[in-house]
Amino acid sequence: MIDIKFLRENPDIVKENIRKKFQNHKLVLVDEVLDLDEKNRNVKLRGDELRSKRNSLSSEIGILMKNGKKDEAQELKNQVVSINNELVENEKMESELALEIKTRMMKIPNIIHESVPIGEDDSKNVEVQKFGEPFVPNYEIPYHADIMESFCGIDLDSARRVAGNGFYYLTGDIARLHSAVLSYARDFMINKGFTYCIPPFMIRSDVVTGVMSFEEMDAMMYKIEGEDLYLIGTSEHSMIGKFKDQILQKADLPYTMTSYSPCFRKEKGAHGIEERGIYRIHQFEKQEMIVVCEPEESYEWYDKMWSYTVELFRSLDIPVRTLECCSGDLADLKAKSVDVEAWSPRQKKYFEVGSCSNLTDAQARRLGIRIKGDKGNYFAHTLNNTVVAPPRMLIALLENNYNEDGSINIPKVLRPYMGGIEKLAPKK
Repeated sequence: MIDIKFLRENPDIVKENIRKKFQNHKLVLVDEVLDLDEKNRNVKLRGDELRSKRNSLSSEIGILMKNGKKDEAQELKNQVVSINNELVENEKMESELALEIKTRMMKIPNIIHESVPIGEDDSKNVEVQKFGEPFVPNYEIPYHADIMESFCGIDLDSARRVAGNGFYYLTGDIARLHSAVLSYARDFMINKGFTYCIPPFMIRSDVVTGVMSFEEMDAMMYKIEGEDLYLIGTSEHSMIGKFKDQILQKADLPYTMTSYSPCFRKEKGAHGIEERGIYRIHQFEKQEMIVVCEPEESYEWYDKMWSYTVELFRSLDIPVRTLECCSGDLADLKAKSVDVEAWSPRQKKYFEVGSCSNLTDAQARRLGIRIKGDKGNYFAHTLNNTVVAPPRMLIALLENNYNEDGSINIPKVLRPYMGGIEKLAPKK
């Protein structure tokens, strides 16, 4: 959510930002907010006038009563009652207008960074840099679910019977490899100075609307029936929510945290969920990183954060590239975002394995996350980034370490988490 003062003073900039995100249907919101804001300020002014008049009359009543002029005092008391009644209606109108303004403000997208490429959708995203040399062996690499099945490591049929499409059982060496990746990612981030955290896996609706747009909420979140609780789609949701309504001390900043959680996503509209695959699924586990920092430091942290994900994947000998998200591909709260994509030698192309985003003060405004400053409090900046999200990243790990005989090389950094095993041999 942007600053209403900024919108009030720069409506043309806000409208141009909406156009850059190809959301012209939201242009009307700017004029509606300006109109409602003017009405609200007039209502507040009227409220101040009424309270001032009431205070003045109350003082006069005290003097009249002291001088024994009860009839005149009673007449003023009647005026005070009338003012109080008008104030009740005035405050009700003020609350209604404030809600109307907030509802519209929460639909207006955050101001994107000047460096963001302009484009309608993810087809206009721009490659920034490649890390590692993509390699295609001279032998065929099977589909990732077939590789896992050769190790008796996945059971999708049972998962469909138990939960439906988009779920899975991982077993044996594949399940162990999955856990090894998460453990390595946890320690990797701890060694970068991040504090490890396991957050709540459910959050209330006021946190949901604080961390994401209504469109994202509808497309992603599973609601718990009968309760004001949602299953998290990523631990970023509850990790940023941790700071809700808090005034942070400058000396404690930045907060740098890495969190583990399961993630639950409806994947609404994502037709063709691969019944045999684990690329697009309703449930997965992830190691995340979040930063809450001073506004002037957020883009420095942004560059650090995505570079950590690149470094982690390169330590696993997986080639990756970074892809700058264009304006139309940015969620409404994001000011700038970059995807990290891993190389798939089977498909001979890259695919997304993580995303790093700077939301500037958009989430902080919604959640009331402030920093105590010398000249008053101001909103913090928040950032999030995927460290690693298996089982999707297992696709890249298995394909890039697959041998012609069907065995899988275990990258050196993972061997301590795999009991020292250097290679996995297929069971069938």
